[in-house]
Amino acid sequence: MRIVTVVDYDTQWPDVFTAERARLQQTIGKVVSRIHHISSTSVPGLAAKPVIDILLEVESLDALDQFNAVMECIGYTARGENGIPHRRYFTKGGDQRSHQVHAFVVGDKQIIKHLAFRDYLRKNPKAAEQYAEIKRAAILTSNRNSHIYSRLKADFIEYHLRLALMDVARS
Repeated sequence: MRIVTVVDYDTQWPDVFTAERARLQQTIGKVVSRIHHISSTSVPGLAAKPVIDILLEVESLDALDQFNAVMECIGYTARGENGIPHRRYFTKGGDQRSHQVHAFVVGDKQIIKHLAFRDYLRKNPKAAEQYAEIKRAAILTSNRNSHIYSRLKADFIEYHLRLALMDVARS
């Protein structure tokens, strides 16, 4: 089982994302419309698991599926939907995960949710700091178990995602 850690924000995370985005564009760019840096490593100053989360907007999941072997050549493991319908999920780094790729078809509601939550945390430093505190407490309470850790953050995420989506609706 993968053991989760939370570390202070690393100013190199945006550069790590930029390098990986270039690698993905070069490798699978034919099927990708947009590539976004999401989750906690995309929020300046926010403590996070040291895993770069990447969101791909693609025209077709079937077309992306044709690139699973190519993704493996650059270090990713294809995990299919992995519990979220209409998603393709890839991980890199094995138990020492370094990257996660979440792919959805352009216009999927999950894209809106991911980007809204990221942007909300970027605009609300107090909420981001509260989230960091919850994550640090969750690491200790969960004994670094990834499933328990995720459950302990769920209420915060649900509440603040609603606020983030209300911000998007007002825009």
